[in-house]
Amino acid sequence: MNLRELIIKNRSYRRFHEEHTIDANTLVELVDLARHSASGANKQPLKFFLSANRETNEKIFPHLRWAGYLEDWPGPQPGERPSAYIIILGDKRISDTFGVDHGIAAQSILLGATERGWGGCIIGSIIRSKLQRALELPEHFHILLAIALGKPAETVVIEPVGPDGDIKYWRDENGVHHVPKRSLEELIIHP
Repeated sequence: MNLRELIIKNRSYRRFHEEHTIDANTLVELVDLARHSASGANKQPLKFFLSANRETNEKIFPHLRWAGYLEDWPGPQPGERPSAYIIILGDKRISDTFGVDHGIAAQSILLGATERGWGGCIIGSIIRSKLQRALELPEHFHILLAIALGKPAETVVIEPVGPDGDIKYWRDENGVHHVPKRSLEELIIHP
């Protein structure tokens, strides 16, 4: 798969085949991709909390918010929840700010997961104080993002933004997840 195909296949999956497990070594390999990614001023302030077991996953799940535009959907039901999580943390002992390092790391992790046949979702809507306590994370770690990972149990399709300009994703009556994307022509500014 070339890079363009990999990026297009890398969608935000929110429902998974929970019975497909991801082993801890795979999570370490994904974090190694993030480790080799760019870091502002090369500070490398990110740390990663890994979970590939059901007990820890159940501690993480209730503190995440899954899809803001799907207001009546509380998130994946039992059986369609992630098999693993990578929680990206900022180590405040290294830096007070984290720039865009966590976004770069998250994209590297998800591209690596996609290449291996997994899918995931970057989650920024987190009840951070409760997750911090649930995972017993020291105060010097700031929770930046959660990445949910698993074998996708849904179809996600990209379509053009309609004439009304609405960019909100939605699900149809068959559960297919539709994601409107702006055209390339709209994005490029010509002098």
